[in-house]
Amino acid sequence: MKRLFPAPWLSLALWLLWLVLNLSISPGNLLLGAVLGFCAPLMMRKLRPLPIRIRRPGVIVRLIFTVGRDVVVSNIAVAWGVLNAGRQAPRSQFIKVPLDLRDANGLAALAMICTVVPGTVWSELALDRSILLLHVFDLEDEALFIEHFKTTYERPLMEIFE
Repeated sequence: MKRLFPAPWLSLALWLLWLVLNLSISPGNLLLGAVLGFCAPLMMRKLRPLPIRIRRPGVIVRLIFTVGRDVVVSNIAVAWGVLNAGRQAPRSQFIKVPLDLRDANGLAALAMICTVVPGTVWSELALDRSILLLHVFDLEDEALFIEHFKTTYERPLMEIFE
């Protein structure tokens, strides 16, 4: 069964997405959506990352709320920094964050978090995955930021994935 449906939830999601995007449940759309849901995961099977093994699911909920809070707070801070840029220029710079997280899925989640939280941009990851080059919009204390980043995002992801 796994050979025919390597990702059954993805197949179902693609089929439903097809129906929602077309705003129709006609027989033709039902069939095309089913074909898409069946064929796409088969064709992209080799592109799928390693299976995810979640160690501590309760930490996920805490991390989601933390990221949500940081998105709101960072949006306000970045907006304030942009509005006051004429009086006080933001202290933006690139910093190197040493990483302990090595799991590919955890690193992907960390990249998404960096993308979602305003004021930070994931710039580069070292080939050995030990250092992350991060651009920060307004940085007061580099050591304090790195400790906050590791405590708030990296450690929970390590609890979840490693």
